[in-house]
Amino acid sequence: MESIFHEKQEGSLCAQHCLNNLLQGEYFSPVELSSIAHQLDEEERMRMAEGGVTSEDYRTFLQVISNALKVWGLELILFNSPEYQSLRIDPINERSFICNYKEHWFTVRKLGKQWFNLNSLLTGPELISDTYLALFLAQLQQEGYSIFVVKGDLPDCEADQLLQMIRVQQMHRPKLIGEELAQLKEQRVHKTDLERVLEANDGSGMLDEDEEDLQRALALSRQEMDMEDEEADLRRAIQLSMQGSSRNISQDIPQTSGTNLTSEELRKRREAYFENHNSEVDEGKLSSADILLIQQQKQQQQKQQQQQGDLAGQSSHPCERPTTSSGALGSDLGDAMGEEDMLQAAVTMSLETVRNDLKTEGKK
Repeated sequence: MESIFHEKQEGSLCAQHCLNNLLQGEYFSPVELSSIAHQLDEEERMRMAEGGVTSEDYRTFLQVISNALKVWGLELILFNSPEYQSLRIDPINERSFICNYKEHWFTVRKLGKQWFNLNSLLTGPELISDTYLALFLAQLQQEGYSIFVVKGDLPDCEADQLLQMIRVQQMHRPKLIGEELAQLKEQRVHKTDLERVLEANDGSGMLDEDEEDLQRALALSRQEMDMEDEEADLRRAIQLSMQGSSRNISQDIPQTSGTNLTSEELRKRREAYFENHNSEVDEGKLSSADILLIQQQKQQQQKQQQQQGDLAGQSSHPCERPTTSSGALGSDLGDAMGEEDMLQAAVTMSLETVRNDLKTEGKK
């Protein structure tokens, strides 16, 4: 496509663009076309008027273009004229067409084996398929265009030689120059408006970023607080669980355990006490009265141990033992705690009584 010569519209020089695009080169300038216009005579004007068109401007441009093409041995024939239609020539077998509507002129030419619309109002050449060419020309006629067939041998050009060997493909149709300019202008306006909005929102944009950072920090702080609360709740649950376990353990321990331990200590102390006295008996330090008293105390001790064993058996069968008040249990504990003292006092009193009796008998 780059090898195709395509002049774009400049001012009102569409006739110049039409000829140069047809011949594929800068063959004509405004000065040369103006010189040709001055050489036109009346006879030629009359001959061109036979086409049925009466516009003075049309006759002038048509004569200028026709005389310019004669220099290259080319001739224009009206496409819808009876003379040409009688020939019944397929448009794809022609080499080029010149189309006109009011004051605009453009060329449709075959380069290599493909047809191209070389309208100077387009941003570039437009590829036309062979099947679409006849429809394209018919559409132009319906829109009011006058179509001329260019007869003769066109000068050689680089694009024609290149496209004889390769075929091109066009992905996007070229736009009209005015359409492209309008689109570019719209893009500039949109870009300008966007820049204004961005400039106006620079401060708010910074604020939005700061606000987002603040929201992130608050979210992280909430997460940390939630984790701390969860850890605190876990610690409380562990403490409560431990307290509950300690209560269960204390409840599972029999209330008589403290009493049993105290009674055991008292029993051991009594045994040690009597063992001490037994050693004294063995050594002959005590009298027969003392020995008798000690034996009585041992019997009392055995009875007390038997009673304690019965109480322990009842405590192991809670359903069979009678219920007792807390006051009664407290008094039993108090009696158990003072039993040793009472025993020691009783032994002391018995020893004093025995000594007194011995003294009395000695005096007699």
